Amino acid sequence: MTDDIFHLHRGSAPLLVSIPHNGTRVPDAIAARLTPEAREVPDTDWHVERLYAFARELGASLLVPTHSRYVIDLNRSEDDTSLYPGQNTTGLCPVRRFDGGPVYLPGQEPTPDEIVARVHTWWRPYHDALAGELERLRALHGRVVLWEAHSIRGTLPWLFEGRLPDLNLGTASGASCSSALQQRLDAVLAAQDGFDVAVNGRFKGGHITRHYGRPAAGVDAVQLEISQRCYMDESTFAWDGDRAARLQPLLRELLATALLD
Repeated sequence: MTDDIFHLHRGSAPLLVSIPHNGTRVPDAIAARLTPEAREVPDTDWHVERLYAFARELGASLLVPTHSRYVIDLNRSEDDTSLYPGQNTTGLCPVRRFDGGPVYLPGQEPTPDEIVARVHTWWRPYHDALAGELERLRALHGRVVLWEAHSIRGTLPWLFEGRLPDLNLGTASGASCSSALQQRLDAVLAAQDGFDVAVNGRFKGGHITRHYGRPAAGVDAVQLEISQRCYMDESTFAWDGDRAARLQPLLRELLATALLD
C-alpha cells in the first residue's frame, strides 16, 4: 500500500533526502474537478528525484511521494498554519496555483472533511515514514541530516517579486540546524561562482524543515530551493542534461559537506 503513496530508499549514511513535491499523480476523482491548467500539475518540483539520484552513491536515504502537491502538500502542517504570514502562499490542499490561478473548477474545492481524509490517506503515511527513517538513522549514527530538496520556477509574481536566486538555502534562520553545519554549507556556496545564492531569504524552509529540525536532539534539517532554470526548461518542463550536469557537482559537494561531523 505504501508503494502507492511514497517510495523509500533506505541508505546507510546519516542523511535523508526528502523530496515532497516530486509526485505528479492525481486520482481520477480529484482530477475531474481541477481546471485544465491544474491538470497539468505545473507546480510540481519537476525532476528533483533525478537531479539528486547521485545521493544514493553517498549512502543517503531518499523519500519520494507519488502524488501531486495538488492532492495534498506534504510540506505544510496538518493544521495548515501559514509558513509566511502576510505573503501569498499555497495551503495544505492548494486552491491556488503558483501563478495565482485556481486549482479547482468553481464550487469543486475540497471540503474540510475531505481535507481531513486526505491527511489520513497521504500526509500521515509520508510523515510517519519520514519520522521513522530519521529515528533509524539517528539511532545508528547519533546524528542525522534531513535534506529537503525542492525546486520552483524562478519568476512567479504572485509568490515573490523579481527573479528568484538560483539556489535558496533555508534553515529557519539558523534554528533548524547546527551553526557548524550552517557555516560549512555557507562556505561551499560562497566558494562557487556559477550560481547566485540566497540564504534564509524568501524561502527559509517549509514545515518539514522547521518541524523536524532539532539540532539539540540530533536532527539537522536544511531546505534547498532551486530555481528550475538551473537544470530544466521552465516553459516545457523538460529536463536539460547540460544544465543539470553543471549543477550536480555542487549539489554533491553540499551533501558531502552535510555528512561531515
